[in-house]
Amino acid sequence: MAVGGNEAKGSRRGNVALALVCVTALFFIWAFVTNLIDPLVKSMKVIYTLTDFESQLNQFAFFIAYGVVSIPAAWFLSRRGYANSIILGLIGVIAGCLIAWSTSVSQSFATVLLGLFVAASGITLLQVAANPLIASMGDPKGAAFRLNLSQAFNSLGAYVGGTFGAAYLLKGELFEKDVVLTPALKADGLSFVTHVYLMIAGALVLFTLLVYLSRRTIAANAPALSQKVESPFSALGSRWANLGALAIFLYVGAEVCVISGMIFFLEQPHVLNVSALVAGYIAPIFMLLAMVGRFGGSVLLRFISPTRMLAIVATGASLLCLIVIGTYAVPATPLGGTIALPGGTQLPLTLGVIPAAAAIFLGLFNSIMFPTIFTLTLERSTARASATSGLMCMAICGGGFISILYGAVIDLLIPAFPEGARSLAFIVPLGCYLFVLWYALAARHAPTHAIEEDAVAVH
Repeated sequence: MAVGGNEAKGSRRGNVALALVCVTALFFIWAFVTNLIDPLVKSMKVIYTLTDFESQLNQFAFFIAYGVVSIPAAWFLSRRGYANSIILGLIGVIAGCLIAWSTSVSQSFATVLLGLFVAASGITLLQVAANPLIASMGDPKGAAFRLNLSQAFNSLGAYVGGTFGAAYLLKGELFEKDVVLTPALKADGLSFVTHVYLMIAGALVLFTLLVYLSRRTIAANAPALSQKVESPFSALGSRWANLGALAIFLYVGAEVCVISGMIFFLEQPHVLNVSALVAGYIAPIFMLLAMVGRFGGSVLLRFISPTRMLAIVATGASLLCLIVIGTYAVPATPLGGTIALPGGTQLPLTLGVIPAAAAIFLGLFNSIMFPTIFTLTLERSTARASATSGLMCMAICGGGFISILYGAVIDLLIPAFPEGARSLAFIVPLGCYLFVLWYALAARHAPTHAIEEDAVAVH
């Protein structure tokens, strides 16, 4: 009997471990799909001959889902539970990938946008379910470790997604410098894009089956469901909930517009003067630096107050934007020597490395902004924690709105500054970071309270 009992315990531990692997993998998956859009922006701009504003509609279609779907996602979670929410979220991502794949038939850019919106809707549901779930699965003492591990996989997924997208979405003669665009080349480029999304859909079908087989274990280890879904709009009466949501809106917008425009920025003659493919390999370093910053920032926050730390990184990000703006007319003067790039490419060292490094290192300073703003707001909001959290999650849609603003500014500046428009357009993320800096300074003197659902009093 004892042997049988040990076998049963071992089986349960094995089931929990498998379920934990599945949930952790979700963080990688949604980061991979999200950051695949960055090279997609370049791909769609070339294939459909889009303006910068139009090309940023890729980001808008994706991130607007956070504003539209967050409330329905929370409602579905409260009614159907964590396991069903994860499965439905994955089905949504698969459906979005298949819609994007169907562009091979429709030949319409609108089909790509619809696919991105549907995929992002599924990802929104995954995020609503996975964040609290990963903390509750297993020993409570290991919750912090599991959260950090999941964030590491999220950053890894972001880097791999950007690199994978560069390798497959920017593949072929279509993206070589000074190439003469033809309908045949554009058709080949579109076929690469649609094939990639079909492959992702196929891989996710297999993963969804694995999650389905683990659904009972996931449900058994999930936190208790809330009987009432607090509307994020109820937090609108709190000044700090509104300020925090606006800070999230602008921070996400700044990060998304910078990384989505990174390939265009790096390939310019006065910056790195490289092909789109090479720029696509360099751009994801932004996300690697974000991963380093998350771990380094976690350590520094043990010694530096969150408001001071947020002010430091917001100041650093603002200064980097100013460097990019200030070098808009600086020629790529050779400095001697080369830099080794992926694939064996040797990049001549020029002054263009300065704005390139400034743009890429924004990832390091962005790293802790989201969780720090989130926590500072929850400690200061007079609304319920769930409502405040929900409002800030909806504010992630800023990634879409700020991106199209960034694209519109580039289109506006190009006629007057054909060489420096993309550098001058960094005034958009600069404005966002300056607000985050103001928020950090203002939060220092605001009354705070413990983060509890019913805690509305401040001291």
